[in-house]
Amino acid sequence: MVVARPIFRRVTVYGQFCPVAKAAELLDQRWMLLVLRELLAGSQHFNEIRRGVPKMSPTLLSQRLRELVRAGVAERTPDKRYTLTPAGKELAPIIEALGAWGTRWVPALGDPDLDPHLLVWDIHRSVNITALPPGRTVLHLIFRDAPPATRYWWLVMTRDGTEICDFDPGYEIAATLDTTLRTLTEIWRGDIGWTQAQNSGVLQVAATPAAHRGLPTWLQLSKFAGTPRPLPVHSG
Repeated sequence: MVVARPIFRRVTVYGQFCPVAKAAELLDQRWMLLVLRELLAGSQHFNEIRRGVPKMSPTLLSQRLRELVRAGVAERTPDKRYTLTPAGKELAPIIEALGAWGTRWVPALGDPDLDPHLLVWDIHRSVNITALPPGRTVLHLIFRDAPPATRYWWLVMTRDGTEICDFDPGYEIAATLDTTLRTLTEIWRGDIGWTQAQNSGVLQVAATPAAHRGLPTWLQLSKFAGTPRPLPVHSG
């Protein structure tokens, strides 16, 4: 006879009445802050949230969402969307402050930090659709250093929204960006500029004149890209 064993969740309990400790018991769990980041960014459906945390297992994501619902930070609607409650929305300035702090003081990117799925997802949901010309505009992204399965991407952009394709949709291409995954990630984060990347040769752009002018306007950067960075310290 097989006896089922109860499954215990490992939740850090600090045993302190301090409000910081009580908040950390919920928020200081693996992936929790990133799930909140996605909810604050507007993702509501499970698969949308997963696109923003591609390295997180679906099982753990389901667990974190249930914990947020139990804590009253999020709620699950009858049509299976996840939305933030007033308590969840109140976390927005905290998450934004963490992002700005990380941009300013933890700028180094290791190779494991680079993820084409997440980068393309972030870029696609930040397209300034109001700046696009009428009709369809297709942007082709080539990460020359990525494995073949994640090397080629297409953004099909219209004023109604942007779709991601990991196969050629067959439409006329307005612009092709041929670069490394690190370079476009650094551009997105605001670490380097479009002009700097092109002048150094790490970014090659083949585009119509109109698309070449419009690219920096169409592809908005991370909300943290404008975060002031500390000035370099020069030894005398």
